[in-house]
Amino acid sequence: MYLTQALHRAVQQTPDLAATIFGDRVRTWRECHDRVARLAGALRALGVEPCDRVAILALNCDDYHDVQLAVPWADAVTVPVNTRWSAAEVAFSLTDAGAGVLVVDDTFTDQVEQLRALAPGLRTVIHTGSRPPAGALRLEELVAGAEPVEDARRGGDALAAVYYTGGTTGTPKGVMLSHTNLVTAALGAAATGEFMTPGGRLLHSAPMFHLADGAGWIARNLVGGTHVVLPAFTPAGVAEAVERHRITDMFLAPTMIQMFVDSPEARERDLSSLDHLLYGASPISEAVLGRTMALLPRVRLLQAYGMTELSPTTTILTSEDHLNGDLRRSAGRAVPYAEVRIVDAEDREVPRGTVGEIVARGPHVMLGYWNRPEETAAALRGGWMHTGDGGRMDEAGYVFVVDRIKDMIVSGGENVYSAEVENALSTHHAVAACAVIGVPDPEWGERVHAVVVLREGCAAPEVEELRAHCAERIARYKAPRSVDVVDALPLTPAAKVNKRELRARYWDGSDRQVS
Repeated sequence: MYLTQALHRAVQQTPDLAATIFGDRVRTWRECHDRVARLAGALRALGVEPCDRVAILALNCDDYHDVQLAVPWADAVTVPVNTRWSAAEVAFSLTDAGAGVLVVDDTFTDQVEQLRALAPGLRTVIHTGSRPPAGALRLEELVAGAEPVEDARRGGDALAAVYYTGGTTGTPKGVMLSHTNLVTAALGAAATGEFMTPGGRLLHSAPMFHLADGAGWIARNLVGGTHVVLPAFTPAGVAEAVERHRITDMFLAPTMIQMFVDSPEARERDLSSLDHLLYGASPISEAVLGRTMALLPRVRLLQAYGMTELSPTTTILTSEDHLNGDLRRSAGRAVPYAEVRIVDAEDREVPRGTVGEIVARGPHVMLGYWNRPEETAAALRGGWMHTGDGGRMDEAGYVFVVDRIKDMIVSGGENVYSAEVENALSTHHAVAACAVIGVPDPEWGERVHAVVVLREGCAAPEVEELRAHCAERIARYKAPRSVDVVDALPLTPAAKVNKRELRARYWDGSDRQVS
């Protein structure tokens, strides 16, 4: 298995089909094949050796697609860089990965000088766009001037990419994924029979540096079709793109779905071309899911659960499962290539229905963390990837994610899982989005606290109103005892709610995050 295999098949079978659409620029698979072979030749001429790391720091664009194919074509390893990081954080990833070559776009031109100073191992900068930094090579000139080279066909268990985690739980770690990891996950998801429309059009609006979008990119390459690329997510931009380009498939994180389905543009545009809406990266509330199904009644909804370390998918909730109200609260069942278990603190499998840690194994499990053998051994102990997520499994194998284990709130001696509270809270008519965290409390040890974004035109409800609303759906001790109303929830680059940032104001000055 190798990532570039799909490009050979595409140029053989559909050479004149659009491979990428970015704004008004359309490139066919024949053009893509030529660009990739030439860019790989340019990388080799620049001294890129087998296994060298080539990083890319850019907003979504068609060149991102080409770079992700050209790097393995040249027998090297891709390092997608988080576009929301500071220069210091970017430099950390470049230095940690040992990346000597960096591809940047106009957005990051002004950072290059600082990156060179902070990451002395960076020897070559390649620029895509119209405003190159001093000393940078232009990608288009490299492509035009280079001779095409043969595909190295780097594949199998060889390292394909190093994806850095978002850093919400500490210093970012480089997740090492092989070609087998990535292709297995994409093929296995496609084996569900409804993951991606063959020959269709996939919209990229989630960040391409994140594997949640990258998994869709690989799957689209495998089943054939076209990539339509937006620089970034906006509800209006997504709605316009779906109508204009007749999008068949797209991935959105739950927070993006909420913003999209609640936007006026989603109701004004023709969305009838959509076949599949895949979501994941964090739990989705039942209220948002209900509004999505009402807006898009014929669209097949699929939830993918996993993490970067799992390439990234290990369970899928199918569109048929979404028709069952009870199953909609689950993350689905193990995909064909994965084994999934729920285990206790001693890694013993627990009885069905018991909450424990979700673990998985299979050919999609990462090779390990870059240069972190101890953390790799801890995460992969016993041959299973330990997700750090708390969940339970029913008798039919459906996994219900209750929270990140570290997000569990212990209030008055009772365990409270915030995902359950968030689901109840989100059904209140005034709540557009919410997050639940534990905060210090002199009486209860930890208090269940809600941070709420209001729906447009709604007044802030009193705490007791929200408690009563939640108490109709979950045990009263789980209901929030305090509430903050904010304009927006802080998000990680993967569009998950950044609970670490929410907690900081309450736990600053404390030497621990529990009470």
